[in-house]
Amino acid sequence: TVYYFIRLCLEKILLQCILQSRTLSGADAINALRPFYFAVHPDFFGQHPKEREVNENSLKRLNGYLENLQKPGFRSFKPTQLTFYVREREPNSSNVQESFSASGFRAVSFTLHTRDLLSTVLDILNSCSLSTEHIQSLNVNSQPHKEAKSTVNRPIKWDKTYYSFTGFKDPEEELEQAQRVETTLISWLDDNEASAVKKLKKSLPLRKELERLKFELSHQLQLSDIRWQRSWGIAHRCSQLHSLGRLVQQRPEVLKNVKGRTVVFTDRSGMSAAGHIMLGTMDVHHHWTKIFERLPNYYKLQKRLLFLEDRISQLLGGIQVIYIEELQPLLTLEEYYETLDSFYNKLRDSRLPFHPRSLRGLQMILESDRYAPSLHEFGHFMIPTVCDPATLQWFIFAKAQEARKNLKRKEEMMITEKELIDTSTEKFSLDRLYKEPSVSSAQMIDCCKRLLEESLPYLQGMHLCISHFYSVLQDGDLCIPWNWK
Repeated sequence: TVYYFIRLCLEKILLQCILQSRTLSGADAINALRPFYFAVHPDFFGQHPKEREVNENSLKRLNGYLENLQKPGFRSFKPTQLTFYVREREPNSSNVQESFSASGFRAVSFTLHTRDLLSTVLDILNSCSLSTEHIQSLNVNSQPHKEAKSTVNRPIKWDKTYYSFTGFKDPEEELEQAQRVETTLISWLDDNEASAVKKLKKSLPLRKELERLKFELSHQLQLSDIRWQRSWGIAHRCSQLHSLGRLVQQRPEVLKNVKGRTVVFTDRSGMSAAGHIMLGTMDVHHHWTKIFERLPNYYKLQKRLLFLEDRISQLLGGIQVIYIEELQPLLTLEEYYETLDSFYNKLRDSRLPFHPRSLRGLQMILESDRYAPSLHEFGHFMIPTVCDPATLQWFIFAKAQEARKNLKRKEEMMITEKELIDTSTEKFSLDRLYKEPSVSSAQMIDCCKRLLEESLPYLQGMHLCISHFYSVLQDGDLCIPWNWK
């Protein structure tokens, strides 16, 4: 026991020496966090849209925290709680690219309250159970912090008995108590309402410009809708619409086949499994032009895809094959067609004895990252493409009655959710109330019910987003966790 106590003390002293004698540059911090970024980067969560959304938003807040630490004269800070889904590693894997197990990921939550890059980086890595050994090999500046240059300005660290004897308050203990106090909705709104109002007022002209551009382009091209896959800022969205507007002026002939369609600005160009036109935000007009020129071929492929869905439905007793954008990864039309075609061939060869139309009214989605079928709370079956036909048949028969009940409950929940959103918007005079895709209807209903019991004058005229954590977005939207206290 004494040995471990001495070792713990030495490690603590060593860490203090490192923090006082070494500093990280912004580039060093990025290099040090490479294992962390590899474990949580949203691009690796393509098959898990909910977890991807959480990681995207947490990375934005983390980057903001790191940027603040590098600002000259930065002093004031507030503890920032973050949640990440971290991909699991297999214990004996030597290949970094293949070292994450098929079991998936784990959720990790931690609070940042450090004032320098090095200790922040160490906190992040340690919280996610990632190695910190590589930090020793980084080109870390040997020059101490400005605060540590003069021993006169360095605060004295007294023994605990000093505070007990004198009655003075221990600053470290006060900080720990402050960190232990759970953030409440009222206290968070008290601290952040002014900042959100300022950002919202600044964004209002851009918001009007966005609505104008969206209306004009939708009317000019006779589009059904214009959407964005991610929560980009208002300025970014306006820029994307300006780019589309310039293409309309330069090449109006290539947009003649978009009538009645939905345009989605996303990471790549093409047509989505849902039949929407995808415009990659990193692509130039040349790539967009090619997509618009290929639309007649995409429409032909879409007809073949619908035929495949109908054939699968006939083989499975009339169950409807659906694609849900909010719950499934963003697949291209080609990718989804290949998935359906492979699944259809397997079913056709197995000749499962489903009675015609015996499963009408039920729904299913195909998933490529699962190995066992399941039933979603909203009533649709989640069927792996690799599912054994006999297992599939047994599971659908066993869960059919429960699925019908869930589908009925889904309709009731959707109505309740909409009513509560409308009531909450009216009561608090909100300009907008919405939720992130990763927040379920049940969570949204619970959140709104509890909100309606409160008196929250702060929210008048605000944009309120129900999320998994507290945050003020760059355009003034207030994000609060659905399970706020």
